[in-house]
Amino acid sequence: MKLLRETFTIKEIPKTSWSSEDSYNLKPKPTTFILLVFGLFLFGLGESLLITSGAGVGPYTVLAQGISNLTDWSLGFSTFVISIFVLLLWIPLKQKPGMGTILNAFIIALTIEFSVFYLPYPQTYFLQVLQVVIGVLIIGLGSGFYLICNLGAAKRWLNDWTSKSNQYANILNSNNY
Repeated sequence: MKLLRETFTIKEIPKTSWSSEDSYNLKPKPTTFILLVFGLFLFGLGESLLITSGAGVGPYTVLAQGISNLTDWSLGFSTFVISIFVLLLWIPLKQKPGMGTILNAFIIALTIEFSVFYLPYPQTYFLQVLQVVIGVLIIGLGSGFYLICNLGAAKRWLNDWTSKSNQYANILNSNNY
């Protein structure tokens, strides 16, 4: 149990030579920018694989699918509109988005918009599950690139979350539950 707890307890986002020092850097190193765009593209591609698998999608994409079904909007455009709406909700919260957060709205939506036409739509359950597993792994890889670039507010959110997660882990370790 202890090994499992330690394995899934996130300590911090790794820093690499291509990580930005400042979350609000509008002129990142070229390598950082390229890896940010690549990570967001991978995230969008993973989401597209989930969509085309027909076996289920995440809550954000379900909302976009619902809006697409109620309007004449495409899935990519619905994703974009939702992302912009969420960014606008940050204004009363006095949150400042970083470059990665803003590019997130554009790149993921564009990737979904164009990739769903070229990806397979598997008919058998085995291939659907396989496509979901591949999609989730690609989303994880893309998220890693995005977070390590440190060009968005996600790092603050993740640090808050890991702080709470570590508090819960400490409670579990104390056997006082």
